[in-house]
Amino acid sequence: MIPLALFDASEFFKWFVENANYWFVFCFMVIESSFIPFPSEVIVPPAAYLACRNYGVGADMNVFMVVVMATLGALVGAFINYYLSLWVGRPVVYRFADSRLGHACLIDRAKVDKAEKYFDKHGAVSTFVGRLIPAIRQLISIPAGLSKMNVGQFALFTTLGALVWNGILGALGYWLSLHVDPAMLFDKVEEYNGYLSWAGYALFGICVLYILWNAFRKKEEKADGKEIKDTEQ
Repeated sequence: MIPLALFDASEFFKWFVENANYWFVFCFMVIESSFIPFPSEVIVPPAAYLACRNYGVGADMNVFMVVVMATLGALVGAFINYYLSLWVGRPVVYRFADSRLGHACLIDRAKVDKAEKYFDKHGAVSTFVGRLIPAIRQLISIPAGLSKMNVGQFALFTTLGALVWNGILGALGYWLSLHVDPAMLFDKVEEYNGYLSWAGYALFGICVLYILWNAFRKKEEKADGKEIKDTEQ
């Protein structure tokens, strides 16, 4: 998840609120889900806000369709990463991560390596869970492409993960439409972006703890099995 301050999002946010439509939601979510750094928090919540409040250009939108279009955009962006990784291979991906252009896109070797290790440990389910975790969400498609993950499985888990994430952002937009005036919308979205970031980090922490617990349990089971065999002998 990209801090909105890095993006200098206030001017874009104002423009988006004045011009929001399904096509823009789709296109910007394609960008957000690919390797180009772009925060989904300045797209889905304000679009859902406008749809729920019947405000301005958003009066022509439906909040459920906002979530659907955002999810479709996320899927297309994820496929961009998937096929680029599949076609160019691991050496080129890591060379890009080490380049100035990669750093400009907020990608480096450590982040790609982190996403790849996460994927290797969890398989297809990581594609779903990874869509909810900051710094992994946009990059989880890269190890999927490198490992030549089944396209059908990739599409399914990516769609489900993106749908959950965009549903959360859509629900935030709905809640803000009930309690926040348009003039305060950007400040509130920026505030709740921080909460969502911490929630994502907490989810990542839970996943790490589960991995450690599961690995420890398997070692204990192997040790117990070995003791039983030694006793029988």
